[in-house]
Amino acid sequence: MSFSSLPGSSSSSSHPLAVYGWDADWEAEFVPYAEQGLLPGRVVRVDRGQCDVVTPVGTVRADTEFVVPRDPMKVVCTGDWVAVDPEGSDPRYVRTLLPRRTAFVRSTSSKRSEGQVLATNIDHVVICVSLAVELDLGRIERYLALAMSCSSGEALLRKSALSWESGAQPVVVLTKADLVPDPVALSYLVQDVETSAPGVPVLSVRALDGEGVEELAVLLGRGTSVLLGASGAGKSTLANALAGADIMDVRATRDMDGKGRHTTTTRNLLPLPGGGVLIDTPGLRGVGLWNAGGGVGQVFSEIEEFARDCRFQDCAHESEPGCAVRAAVDEGELPLRRLESYRKLVRENQWIVAKSDARMRAGFRQDWKRKQAEGRAGWEAKRGRGHVFEA
Repeated sequence: MSFSSLPGSSSSSSHPLAVYGWDADWEAEFVPYAEQGLLPGRVVRVDRGQCDVVTPVGTVRADTEFVVPRDPMKVVCTGDWVAVDPEGSDPRYVRTLLPRRTAFVRSTSSKRSEGQVLATNIDHVVICVSLAVELDLGRIERYLALAMSCSSGEALLRKSALSWESGAQPVVVLTKADLVPDPVALSYLVQDVETSAPGVPVLSVRALDGEGVEELAVLLGRGTSVLLGASGAGKSTLANALAGADIMDVRATRDMDGKGRHTTTTRNLLPLPGGGVLIDTPGLRGVGLWNAGGGVGQVFSEIEEFARDCRFQDCAHESEPGCAVRAAVDEGELPLRRLESYRKLVRENQWIVAKSDARMRAGFRQDWKRKQAEGRAGWEAKRGRGHVFEA
């Protein structure tokens, strides 16, 4: 069956894949593959070299043998749009991936400079934070930095109208709000997160009784959203509430520390009844930055503003004279915790980038040697053993 003969193929809005995010841009991108008789589809699940792909003729199981690159950043992932063999092919293969608009990437735990793609072609990154445990604002800032850097190379050329400047729209959802029955206390928690997430929507949700779910559903009603968070953050419960059905498995958290078990073991793409699609992901133990310099700058925009008034352009905001950022901390305009979190993420991102950039590595070594020499000179001066210059 050719693509042009499929029902609704003449209009992207009435296309069978429209509920999964198919639009005129994807249709134009797919034209050369339609001419080859291939079917368009979106990957809803990947599992051991096989993937489930929803197509205009239903969900099919396809092999990924022909799209296994050496670059781990280009492996098939939930959310990808692909071209698959038509009906009658046995076995069925994914023949190619369409260029990604966005991709949420974290660094791997390996010592090599590799990234891991968690979800692709997404418009919203929903960061789930459980109120069953103490808020970790630094971890929220880390998620936000990655979310605001959520893009791929192709996305720089053709971005979704729903995207932020650097990729996807982040949203912070405080789950299990029923564990904070005092509305005043809950409002303070929301304010704390809002301070750490400038310009980002922050919602509190009680998924079990639906409180706050409708507001979130409206926010996610267009485009593709991905749920991210640690195990036990309530992602699967929230996914079920948004889907209006018990689609995802749910397990109770441990009473001793509020931590959860890995209920979700694969990434799954689900259409939502109110519009849009949702990708639920396994709980993340580690969230390493990956080329997130722009995202860090957006998350800590107030620090970037203060930094414009620093005496030195390369000010590290530590002990340099004329540092406007340190002055803002001293005057109570900037919390010290924010500055320390900013420094940590900047250093980590520089280290990740330097692992794959030889010139940057050399620059870091020179900067380290310079600071080491300055430190020795300062120590010698304090000991009275510095150079004495005669008039």
